[in-house]
Amino acid sequence: MSIFRKNSDLNMLRTIIIDDEAHIRQTLEKLVKQTCPNIKSVATADSVKSGVEAIHKFHPDLVLLDIKMGDGTGFDLLKLLEPVDFKVIFITAYDKFAIKAFKFSAIDYLLKPIDPDELKGAVCKAESLVQKDFNTQLNTLKDNLKPEDNVNRKIILKTHNNIHLVKIRDINYCESEGGYTNIHLLNNKKIMVSNTLKEYDEMLSDVGYYRVHKSYLINMRHINRFEKADGGYVILENDCKIPVASRKREQLLEMFERLAGI
Repeated sequence: MSIFRKNSDLNMLRTIIIDDEAHIRQTLEKLVKQTCPNIKSVATADSVKSGVEAIHKFHPDLVLLDIKMGDGTGFDLLKLLEPVDFKVIFITAYDKFAIKAFKFSAIDYLLKPIDPDELKGAVCKAESLVQKDFNTQLNTLKDNLKPEDNVNRKIILKTHNNIHLVKIRDINYCESEGGYTNIHLLNNKKIMVSNTLKEYDEMLSDVGYYRVHKSYLINMRHINRFEKADGGYVILENDCKIPVASRKREQLLEMFERLAGI
């Protein structure tokens, strides 16, 4: 089949839907048609094997890709096509660990059952994604999905000009600045990202981070001491002095006592 496009297709994302559940494929085709006028569905597939064949045949711009299929995973499919030269939105059933890995890696995913607004939002993000960034994010996701390697788990931090790959353990603290967040690393480097502190609190609260103040989220691994003066401060690595909100002080001290008893 020719890969040349009609003029009417030039500004549309040629899309393949790959999922082993027929009703999911049908739902996605319907939702794409209803909510994403910038998408042209060119094919569907129900397995790793048929998905690879469809990608080779139709050369898509975007693939909506199921993670678990009968003959393998979406990652198996992508490995057969490396380097990936199309954009991907993953489709998955709810799995807390996997979703956390997606968030750390800044890769979009859709939860089953598919929500139309989430589909529309994910497609909009995919349109603006730089392909070389996606391959970096994909490799990060693969690493983050290894449950035995929590210590070395990484997070993607996107700025206007760069994409930073940072080990979670190397973040000293996060600081709110309006609708932005400053990520302070142990090497004293600061990275400003356009996500809110609330988003990082939700991502990192169960991997050793604690919101001690409305403007600060700290990495508990890097606390050196707690100073009770002036309402209370925690002193982190590099002598960083972080204020503790009065309503957080008692809970923080209880955490210290539990750690001391270990």
